[in-house]
Amino acid sequence: MLYNLPSDLNSALQLLVNFDGKIIAGGTDVYPSAKQGQMPRNLIDLSSIPEISGITFVDDLFRIGATTTWSEIVKAELPCAFDALKQAALEIGSIQIQNAGTIGGNICNASPAADSVPPLLALDARVELQSAKHGTRILKLSDFILHVRKTALGRDELVTAVIIPRPSQNAKSSFEKLGSRRYLVISITMVAAVIECTSSGIIEAAKIAVGSCSPVAQRLEKLEADIIGLKPEQVEVTPDHLATLSPIDDVRGSKDYRMEVVAKQCERAIIRAANS
Repeated sequence: MLYNLPSDLNSALQLLVNFDGKIIAGGTDVYPSAKQGQMPRNLIDLSSIPEISGITFVDDLFRIGATTTWSEIVKAELPCAFDALKQAALEIGSIQIQNAGTIGGNICNASPAADSVPPLLALDARVELQSAKHGTRILKLSDFILHVRKTALGRDELVTAVIIPRPSQNAKSSFEKLGSRRYLVISITMVAAVIECTSSGIIEAAKIAVGSCSPVAQRLEKLEADIIGLKPEQVEVTPDHLATLSPIDDVRGSKDYRMEVVAKQCERAIIRAANS
């Protein structure tokens, strides 16, 4: 195995030209995701590149470097709209995983159960991609994750950052996750909600995303529209609001169970966000 540890972004991008191997940062998913006897022959480790780590705020945009760890996100001073992302970060494995695992790695794995994706969708996140040949491009997160374990990342590209527009000052958020136990668990269903209310407690804006109930986490746009003008306690999630979801039957839960649970999770997330 050839292990590469570039110290700057340009060196990493040059290594990617004609590269055949795996890109890692925290490396927490390398062995769990590998098929028996099929470990990657070459690795590029991005963990020593300062340009793609840390959180900055410039021109009304929050830029979270791809190799920023979950522990760093939890500790960062961010607006209330980011609380759901922080709550999700605390659900990603153990503290050891949170200290090593990165936001870029989580979205590039493109798991339907990736805890960070619903909160990021609810924050209107974009993904910054760079390559030596084609430069920089930015995609909506919903356009980046295409299917289970499939993304729009080119062979010579790196995810360098997640970009989030500054949320409204009134925006608050919450994250709900159901697993077969309290900690160290893959989600059965999960919901993130970013809610804005008037001074009288009426919902005036809403962004709600669901994970683990379809090949790719998704926003519930009909629900978002229908709850405008209601108080959080008046929200009732109907099957019509969940019509775009397509959960599976597996050892963790049936599709019917997932649909029943996620409706209640949406209602709880809305109330918790509004009252946080």
